[in-house]
Amino acid sequence: MKYAVLDRGDSLSQELAKRFHELAAAQGFERNDQFPETVISIGGDGTLLHAFHTFMDQMHDVAFVGVHTGHLGFYADWKADELDELVAVMASAEPKRVRYPLAQIELETKEGPASYLALNEFTLKGVDGTLVAQININDEMFEMFRGDGIVISTPTGSTAYNKSVGGAVIHPSIPSLQIAEIASINNRVFRTLGSSVILPEHHHCDIISKKEQRLLLTIDHVNIEREDIHSIRCSVSDRRVCFARYRPFPFWNRVREAFLGYEVK
Repeated sequence: MKYAVLDRGDSLSQELAKRFHELAAAQGFERNDQFPETVISIGGDGTLLHAFHTFMDQMHDVAFVGVHTGHLGFYADWKADELDELVAVMASAEPKRVRYPLAQIELETKEGPASYLALNEFTLKGVDGTLVAQININDEMFEMFRGDGIVISTPTGSTAYNKSVGGAVIHPSIPSLQIAEIASINNRVFRTLGSSVILPEHHHCDIISKKEQRLLLTIDHVNIEREDIHSIRCSVSDRRVCFARYRPFPFWNRVREAFLGYEVK
């Protein structure tokens, strides 16, 4: 097995990364930081987002495994004290490979088109004031938005920023996108639905800038500031991210433990 490890950079994560390399060498794994088959993320969910963007161009060939140095996260199946068990099962068993939907973000700007992928979410905000934009769904006007911003989330990202602004939690087996508002202003000119909207994989939405404005785009953990954006198309990508599951940990169990605070014994 060819593998790579990305850690959060704190002392515990670095120590665990070193330990993983030692255990992996004893099992005959081959360390390959450029073209791995499996990427081990040690840290938090943010570390795994970084790992995803690092190896995004190799998604057809790479599977991810998360080790959480705190409590279990939405992308991490393993705790820090389970590293020996993880390496042992990686050496002896074939994982179940699960694939999750991604968001395709396509910009139309004065400089030309640009394209991005998001594992969790894409957020758009105004830099100097409120965001003013027209929202089209499937090439037809849906609403005029004015407010702090818009969140476009994947199913796996539905438990993050999307949930904090009142969006629904979506199971990752449902390929879809969710549009959620951040502090919208409603009056006679600007009128929004006021609730999140869920689009299936064959639909798309366009966010069309309605004034000259500096915009802050956040794609997962990556921030981009631009003032030349005409429109942004959001859709479900035809690409998927792959996670290697060596033991069952159902999505709803993750939701229950993360937000309701108890485990079923």
